[in-house]
Amino acid sequence: MTQASAGHLLRLIRQGRAATRGELQRVTGLSRSTVGHRLDQLFRAGWVRETPGEPGPASTGGRPALRLEFDTSHAVVLAADLETRHACAAVLDLGGGVLAEHTGALLIDEGPEAVLDRLAQWFALLLEKAGLPLAAVCGVGLSVPGPVDFEAGQLAEPPMMPGWDRFPVRERMRQALARHTGGEITADGPVADLPVLVENDANVMAFGEQRHGFPGCAAFLLVKVSTGIGAGMVVNGGIYRGIDGGAGDIGHIRLSDYPDALCRCGNYGCLAAVASGRALAERLTAAGVPTASGSGVRDQLAIGQPDAVRLARDAGRLLGEVLATVVTLLNPGVLMIAGDLAGPPFLTGVRELLYQRAMPRTTAYLQVVTSSLGTERAGLAGAAALVTEHLYAPAQADARLAARGL
Repeated sequence: MTQASAGHLLRLIRQGRAATRGELQRVTGLSRSTVGHRLDQLFRAGWVRETPGEPGPASTGGRPALRLEFDTSHAVVLAADLETRHACAAVLDLGGGVLAEHTGALLIDEGPEAVLDRLAQWFALLLEKAGLPLAAVCGVGLSVPGPVDFEAGQLAEPPMMPGWDRFPVRERMRQALARHTGGEITADGPVADLPVLVENDANVMAFGEQRHGFPGCAAFLLVKVSTGIGAGMVVNGGIYRGIDGGAGDIGHIRLSDYPDALCRCGNYGCLAAVASGRALAERLTAAGVPTASGSGVRDQLAIGQPDAVRLARDAGRLLGEVLATVVTLLNPGVLMIAGDLAGPPFLTGVRELLYQRAMPRTTAYLQVVTSSLGTERAGLAGAAALVTEHLYAPAQADARLAARGL
């Protein structure tokens, strides 16, 4: 790393691998003057600051070295976690701290134009609440309940999101944001160039949870069970998406014992058709316990409704049977169950079948846990982190510095 750029130095600082000028010199092999020059680029951009270090032993007589740290307050991220019936939106600093937040009803079935326009309204109000202009925003992160072509920023054949397939989410989000804020300039230039990252909700949650609670886990698997069922995987610190964003769509794995269970994707026998929150809500309603959605099932489980408890445990067994294969293939260190159904009955069912069907070696070091951040918090944290990691990765950071003439 003898030719480490300013972006590479920033990564070392953000990762905590180097916190002083001297440490940067040792890690990179760069000269003192070169390190100083590249740090000056980061200082002028407002991305890094120096603060007094801890005083050393009195016997040394020297002044403590100044500490370098990423300035998480120099810009903000707009993030939203979209569910099928509601959404949560927030303004966050670059360290993931929430500055303003709003949760409300928002039906994904209303289509992308209406949903993105409402989100833009929320973002405008949240920026006003936080006392910030659009010019402080460096990017937008959107978590959505469907498969995503990440490079294109579009959903790809989402079974639960009519009208969203290949819709230009980035462009419409930018337009709606400019319309509702009255702004044209963001932290890095025109709103038309504002980075808008769209990602599958399970992937976003996995990214947020892994970074928050299991940063050292090289293979992290999260399964979200709410209205539908999906999985997110973080491998060696990055989201694993497959070749076109279809990785982790385990809700549409076929179960041979349920040939008559019609799934929203149009096929029969999908795991989601019999073990998702939507499926359990339909069964509870048929049993005389009116339940509208996965969140309704969660409410029934919270009061210990017997039919809900029984159905949740049975659904957990079905997922556990599928996960026995998934865990054998991926060999993750952590399996996290999240979403509306992620309570004791469901988790008990998952563990029962998973440990029964998987080889002991596969599960010997596996941690099976539930969400530590909670569904909405993990979605917001993951979406914000996705934007921050994208913008401040070495190559992207260097390109942004060059565009500013720094």
